Amino acid sequence: MTATSLRTSETELGRKRRARRIGRLLTETHPDAHCELDHANPLELAVATILSAQCTDKRVNEVTPKLFARYPTAADYAAADRTELEELIRPTGFFRNKTDSLIKLGQALVERHDGRVPGRLADLVTLPGIGRKTANVILGNAFGVPGITVDTHFQRLVRRWGWTTETDPVKIEHAIGALFEKRDWTMLSHRIIFHGRRVCHARKPACGACTLAALCPSYGTGPTEPAPAAKLLKGPRARDLAAAAGVDPDLVPVQAVVAEAP
Repeated sequence: MTATSLRTSETELGRKRRARRIGRLLTETHPDAHCELDHANPLELAVATILSAQCTDKRVNEVTPKLFARYPTAADYAAADRTELEELIRPTGFFRNKTDSLIKLGQALVERHDGRVPGRLADLVTLPGIGRKTANVILGNAFGVPGITVDTHFQRLVRRWGWTTETDPVKIEHAIGALFEKRDWTMLSHRIIFHGRRVCHARKPACGACTLAALCPSYGTGPTEPAPAAKLLKGPRARDLAAAAGVDPDLVPVQAVVAEAP
């Protein structure tokens, strides 16, 4: 059954039950799921998330130690020398725009919030460089407030699984939020993103080495035979992912284990 035919035949209750079964399998498949941006406080996470636009988390984590040491407070960003800040974040790409966002973020935090990152969605989305997706990342990981992070991986997977037909990120957020308990939103987001980066790739998902195969209406989008599918798995737990799907871990090449999840 395709995702399209499933959406026309599956009841709302059936979709919720299937979604929650997938959610439970994701919990088993990705016990290591977490926010992959290194941070020690809400400001650091806000800055790292802004830098992560069009950039890998790994590259951001290489840049931020020196950045965080140089600019520990919102006031430091507000008063930053633009040229110096640009050079520090240049490896993350789009560094001029990101520098502008960071300086303006620092200024807004100083002027409106006593230099502290607020813990409310309504306040966060008014800040420079912070949209709803970034706000949910901050809320969920720095404040413990449940939030759904609708990034490109999340959007792709929930549509592949037939959980929603929506394309607007806010509508996707609300649609998926209705399928799960609020307390599960933050970790569900991490697990879906982990699965998108390590198993269910955009162009060629590892269908034949996926723990969700029996519940996925898009099964067959990628190779279904174990050997070619196993070669598509990525990350330090690639062989564990293969084993969890009933595939011989030895089929996973060494370079897949050390490959950076996109």
